[in-house]
Amino acid sequence: MDLVKIGKYIAEKRKALGLTQRQVAEKLGMSDKSVSKWERGICLPDVSVYSPLCEILGISLANFKRLEREGFFPFKRKMVGTSVR
Repeated sequence: MDLVKIGKYIAEKRKALGLTQRQVAEKLGMSDKSVSKWERGICLPDVSVYSPLCEILGISLANFKRLEREGFFPFKRKMVGTSVR
């Protein structure tokens, strides 16, 4: 599990929605310092927060769990012809 990659993913999703760390934290009933720690890869959110966090970020819980379990980070890929690079 790569905490930094997971944190960057959370930050990317949050920013794409135009939300601040404080706004996400308020929706979750937490401090913005907690969100900052996740995004910097210091720690992961508590499992009790996964579902509401996913709802806020517009991602499925299954994808987030896979991200946590495998350290998966969906890099953008370029489509060239019919192949993916």
